[in-house]
Amino acid sequence: MSEASDRELLPEKPPPPNWMLIHPAYQEMKNLEVGDSEQVHAAFLVYMDLVEVRQWKEVSCVKSPELQVVLLEGREKEGAPIQTILPLPVHRPLSHKSIRVVLDRGSPMLLCAVAADSTLVYQRMTDGLVTPEPPAGPFQDVERRQHRKRRQQQH
Repeated sequence: MSEASDRELLPEKPPPPNWMLIHPAYQEMKNLEVGDSEQVHAAFLVYMDLVEVRQWKEVSCVKSPELQVVLLEGREKEGAPIQTILPLPVHRPLSHKSIRVVLDRGSPMLLCAVAADSTLVYQRMTDGLVTPEPPAGPFQDVERRQHRKRRQQQH
C-alpha cells in the first residue's frame, strides 16, 4: 500500500478543543494587553471571518490605546485601500467619542457587531451624515424630482 493511499484511509484529526487559544493571531491579540478578553475573542472571530471566509489581504491587529480594544486593519482585495475594523461584542455600548477615535485614524472604518452565537454584522461608518432619498408619497413626486436634481447639482 502506498503512503498516499494510507493517508486517504486515515480520518483527518480534528483540531484540538482549544485550537483558538493557540492560534498565532489570537496569541498576537492577547499580547496587545487590552485587558478585555471578550473584545479580544470578538476580534479573533472577525479576523477569522475576514481571512478565511472573505479572503481579505494583509489583515493585522493593532491596539487602540485610547479605547483599550483590538482593531483590525486589512484590504478587501489586493491593491484596495486599507480599512480599519472595530470588532465589538453586540451588548457593548459605543460612544460618539470611541467612533471619533477610530474615524480619526484616517482609513475607511467598519464596525463589526459580534453576537454571543458568533453572528457577525458589519456596518460601514462614515464621518458625517448621508442624505437619504426623501420618503415616497404620491404628493411628493414633483418635490422628489426637484430634490434629486439639487443633489446631482451639488456633486
